[in-house]
Amino acid sequence: MKGIKFFGILAAASLLFSVSAFAQENNNRDENGNVVKGPYVTNPSVWDNAFIGVAGGINLLYDGGFNHGIGVATDLTLGKWFTPAIGLRAGWQGLNLSNRTPAHPFVTGAGDVAAFNYIHGDVMWNMIQGIWGYKETRVWNLAPYITMGVSTLGDGDGVIFERPALAYTAGLGLYNQFRLSDKWDFTADIRGLIVPGKEVAGGFMDGILSVTVGLAYKLGKTGFNRLSSVMPVVIPVPFTTDQYNALADKVKALEAENSELKDKIAALEDENAKLKNMLTDDNDYVYEDGQFKKVSKPVATPATVYFNIDSAVISEREKAHLEFYAENLAEDAQLLLVGSADKETGTAAYNQKLSEKRAEAVKKYFVSKGVSADNIETRGEGSSNNVYNTPAKNRACTIRIK
Repeated sequence: MKGIKFFGILAAASLLFSVSAFAQENNNRDENGNVVKGPYVTNPSVWDNAFIGVAGGINLLYDGGFNHGIGVATDLTLGKWFTPAIGLRAGWQGLNLSNRTPAHPFVTGAGDVAAFNYIHGDVMWNMIQGIWGYKETRVWNLAPYITMGVSTLGDGDGVIFERPALAYTAGLGLYNQFRLSDKWDFTADIRGLIVPGKEVAGGFMDGILSVTVGLAYKLGKTGFNRLSSVMPVVIPVPFTTDQYNALADKVKALEAENSELKDKIAALEDENAKLKNMLTDDNDYVYEDGQFKKVSKPVATPATVYFNIDSAVISEREKAHLEFYAENLAEDAQLLLVGSADKETGTAAYNQKLSEKRAEAVKKYFVSKGVSADNIETRGEGSSNNVYNTPAKNRACTIRIK
């Protein structure tokens, strides 16, 4: 029951200290208010985030109460934080315990002082850094720890100190760090130990409570860097430098070729767009010398306009023929209109003038339908070009494309 009471006192102290940690948690949260934690980069040097500590205080023997022994305590420690929350520590604790009684609490006998030594290793958990997020400049940190080791307690004249010469010892502790600077901390250490004893003075197991204060000096680099969430992927390349350079040159050549192909594709797309436009402009084309050329559309018949005897007036029937001809005529077509008269009627001089009038009449009609006058040439041949035996077929105007 003594051990339960002893560690109950230590647990109550831990709860009291940890409540005040909320006041120090500031700037360790993200934009959503969540606590930012590791993982953290492990420091390469063994001395990074390592520390040495020196402290002094008192040892109290608990044997059903703190009224049987008190002595001077000293601590020498060497430790290292592997993460902001996890650390290991080794050390030596001493110096002595002395017997005293309730009747004479400050008076000890000459033979009632015994040397006390405890060599130990500690597993430490910085609960504030672990729970409320890492902050290098936090003023106060609390680290509960488990301690195990061996202890010796010299045999004095008083039976209270009858112990084995060397005993396995274990316990719990609270390590408090108060930041003074980047390198120095003020420390307060509360440690409770269970020490095996002989069946004297109340039982087989006794407790030793130590309270020490001191200084800790940080060795090497201090602080931790948070590990990036995106790790670089390292791919081993089993090539020599020359092979790598040759591959790099091939890559550059392929990139240049790819760029040229893109330019050619773009040019072909432009050409394709032009061809699409050509197919929709209602013209005919032929492919010559590597390019498409516009050609004149064939003009539907008739290619000859017939007139009544001794007349240069175009009949309505012939106008219908000329209208169809004009609509299907190429825009840049060059026309030659040749007028004729039959030799069976009139003199040669009269027939010459009549043939010219007939050619001009056809030109005038073409111009009225949108054909450019500059593209039309007229000529009268009188009756000299009669090729038909029937006079009515020679009273005409022939349309020719030059």
